Amino acid sequence: MAQIVVGMSGGVDSSVAALLLKRQGHDVIGVFMNNWEEKDESGVCTSEQDYADVRSVCDRIGIPYYSVNFAREYRERVFSHFLDEYRRGRTPNPDVLCNREIKWDVFLKFALSLGAEKLATGHFARLGGGEAAGWRLLRAADENKDQTYFLYMIGQEALSRAMFPVGGLSKAEIREIARKNDIPVSEKKDSTGVCFIGERNFKQFLSQYLPAQPGDICTPDGRRVGRHDGLMYYTLGQRRGLGIGGGGDGRRWFVVGKDLKNNVLLVEQGEDSPLLYSERTVIEALTWIAGRAPVPAGGTLICQARFRHRQPLQEVAARLRPDGLMDLEFASPQRAITPGQSAVLYLGEECLGGGVIQ
Repeated sequence: MAQIVVGMSGGVDSSVAALLLKRQGHDVIGVFMNNWEEKDESGVCTSEQDYADVRSVCDRIGIPYYSVNFAREYRERVFSHFLDEYRRGRTPNPDVLCNREIKWDVFLKFALSLGAEKLATGHFARLGGGEAAGWRLLRAADENKDQTYFLYMIGQEALSRAMFPVGGLSKAEIREIARKNDIPVSEKKDSTGVCFIGERNFKQFLSQYLPAQPGDICTPDGRRVGRHDGLMYYTLGQRRGLGIGGGGDGRRWFVVGKDLKNNVLLVEQGEDSPLLYSERTVIEALTWIAGRAPVPAGGTLICQARFRHRQPLQEVAARLRPDGLMDLEFASPQRAITPGQSAVLYLGEECLGGGVIQ
């Protein structure tokens, strides 16, 4: 059987992934990856607790474990881009970039240096195809947990070494396997938020790295209704934390745009504001699972797209432009299409790849 490195986070998904591979007779090594060295608001380094969970899980399963530190690489290749995007007034998705730049590059190379043939993770995704026909990235059996949205930037070389042992299971099935095998983290709650920020106060975190520039909050017709703390703290469609209060027609206020030139946050009342909806968008920085676009330049592909994690798939017409960008036209208007986020394309169960919303 093969030697396999399992990227272990201290959560139940990667723990069960390691258990299943060990049961299949593989030579399994658990590796905890530390990408962020900072304490939370309580003065606790959360990675220390996660690594303690990894150790207890590996002891229970009976596999060796390591801890590796990629904090420098993460800051250089993911976090610096994260800050650049916020400076531009956009809303980036660092988890997508982390998968390409860290997990399926730096971490994969580390796994191979240990002599491993494969790198397994607890991602909810499945593999199809193979060496001859090319590897395909497929949606998970548990559609509510599918994580192919975060994996669309990885390519053929990474997929040829990848394993997703829990991709065919539901979350309930994973927890039940963990319980039956006395895995210590069987009831541990799922982590939320950006990978390196976790559940801390996002505004407080970001203010440590970027200077805030307060400005006016205005309606699209120029009426001033409040003050914002800095455009970087807000995203399209946001309704909480605006500090505007009542007024107007009594409905809630929503962010409908940013005037970067004048440092003005644009808001309007009502979640059905036409300014929150769009019929098309342009995506850049295109990456394709197959290593090539699914349509020739100038051609159009009718497919599905997802503009945020867990969003139901949306019908789109994707046209590849000669300049390397892609136009997406929506079958129905889409709400809060946000610059800096990813648009990921699908044909049925297959994830094709995608790009960043321009």
